[in-house]
Amino acid sequence: MVNIISQADYKRTWKQVNQNTHYPEVSDPHDFINFCPQNLGKGFHRWIRLRAIELLIIDEEFYDDLYIESNHSGESEDNNIEFGFNLSDSYSQKKSGESFLDWVYTNDSSKIGDFIIFAKRRRLKVDIHIKSPDLLKSFILNNSNKLPRILTDLLEGNSQQDFFESNIITPEMYLPLEQIINCPFQGMIKYIYLEGKCLELIAIKLDQLAQNQKPTTKSAVLKKEDIERIHAAKVILIKNINNPPSLMELAHQVGLNDYKLKIGFHQVFGTTAFGYLHQQRMELSRQLLLERGMSIKEIARAVGYANQGCFAAAFRKRFGVNPKYYRLEKLAVNQP
Repeated sequence: MVNIISQADYKRTWKQVNQNTHYPEVSDPHDFINFCPQNLGKGFHRWIRLRAIELLIIDEEFYDDLYIESNHSGESEDNNIEFGFNLSDSYSQKKSGESFLDWVYTNDSSKIGDFIIFAKRRRLKVDIHIKSPDLLKSFILNNSNKLPRILTDLLEGNSQQDFFESNIITPEMYLPLEQIINCPFQGMIKYIYLEGKCLELIAIKLDQLAQNQKPTTKSAVLKKEDIERIHAAKVILIKNINNPPSLMELAHQVGLNDYKLKIGFHQVFGTTAFGYLHQQRMELSRQLLLERGMSIKEIARAVGYANQGCFAAAFRKRFGVNPKYYRLEKLAVNQP
């Protein structure tokens, strides 16, 4: 079953349900929780207002697929600079293990487009909303030559274009993300701690942007149709994660030659097709390890490894720990 709702009605439903907002600390009005409407699902949105940042932690699961139609009024109440980190996959426009920077200069919510939140999948997400571009300006304008030109033009006030960039959540990002979600502090210390972690994530994300900058003179110009085919190739890899096609087969399936797919995939996603596949395999295995239903051998096979030792070596290289100890550590933390 699919529930269809406008973005305006979706926000209104949340607002009606949360007229009596829950505060984790009664004396602290800057940290509050809105609970998911019971007719839609379960979970919460937790907002924490820092000095120049609004931190949002989303942890929810819907009973049915929810198709949200974008507003076409051209108005948006959201902050227009967002660093987002998707830790689970339940969202049609964003994928698990994806980090992104989204700057909507026009503040036009109709540009977001319709999207689906899938049913019976946990949606775990951390968003860092920047209240003013001045925060970013104060850090990076003197070194802005390492960042995409459109982003520096926005910072300098020389552009009115929107900016969007996405890439993987790196191992360096996972630690501060988990520390934000499981913040052990209260009161003043909590705000100092969370602001520091948000700035750490912003720094890592901007460094990722800088590292992915390539000389434009050597980049092939991709047509819109080529980009669509490259995105189709990404979907094929995800759907066939345990038995992927070869590069030649993948190129044939999406209607590109293998050279254009190889070069274009790197331009669009910042890594090779099979580098991306490896990232997705590791992220899926990480999620499966947090569940109790499969052995490590079964998880290895589920993500395309016939040899458990090869899987363990790849996982250790990616996350710095053996899968067995990763599972034990995480399950111990989540014990009631």
